[in-house]
Amino acid sequence: MNVADRSSHELWVCYLGVVGYRDALAVQERIRARRQADEVPDTLLLLEHPPVYTRGRRSGAEDLPFGEDFYHARGIDVVATDRGGKLTYHGPGQLVGYPIMRIDDVHRHLRTMEDAIVAALAQEGVHARSRHDEGIDYTGVWVQDRKIASIGVHVSRGVTTHGFAVNVHNDLEPFSWVLACGLPDVTMTSLARELPTDPTQTTPGAMPTLGCEPALACFRKRMAYAFCQAHGRRQRLVSPARIGIDTANAALIRTISTPPAEPVPV
Repeated sequence: MNVADRSSHELWVCYLGVVGYRDALAVQERIRARRQADEVPDTLLLLEHPPVYTRGRRSGAEDLPFGEDFYHARGIDVVATDRGGKLTYHGPGQLVGYPIMRIDDVHRHLRTMEDAIVAALAQEGVHARSRHDEGIDYTGVWVQDRKIASIGVHVSRGVTTHGFAVNVHNDLEPFSWVLACGLPDVTMTSLARELPTDPTQTTPGAMPTLGCEPALACFRKRMAYAFCQAHGRRQRLVSPARIGIDTANAALIRTISTPPAEPVPV
């Protein structure tokens, strides 16, 4: 079976650890070119970023009310990107997913991502939902009126980059220093804040965390599985080398740490 045929059955998943945002952009561009050439199947990168604000195509100066020097002084980078949406924050403890996939309907792609995140959160006992029908600024996943996951993508020659970010146990204060997601009154939340403390409140079959800080590695496995299920694909864990990431590169070796392959949750 060639790569093009395999892509209709498998979805490759690669764990990259903590990666600088600019390095992650370069990695996505490389894999997107390989996907456009049918050298690799659809691929999901899962990783974390050091603290950074990313500005989407609809982001304006009003999204950073204190000026970039204020944020740099607090160790937070600011990077303009070609993804859709406005400004958001990434930091350690937040799970970031970059699906590099061939698609034919961007709206269906966004809704499927939302569905996968909702399913993964449900397995942790957290009831979440999509609010996309309320307007473009409500793209993402919400727990009641609190936002727990952000989504923004870019499509080039039918292949996507960028993707989603789910707050697991990251610091939420940096969201309060900006106009996050273009919503002045948005309240950001995380899996750690929303976990039920009563085991009777958990979803049947879920693993109750009983108010403890959730392990990002555990949620990462749930998210990978839910994402593949939402797309009707079989998950295949692959190494960075398998998708053409040169970990001998000095810039990347400082940031990429690849966890060992892990079993898929059932």
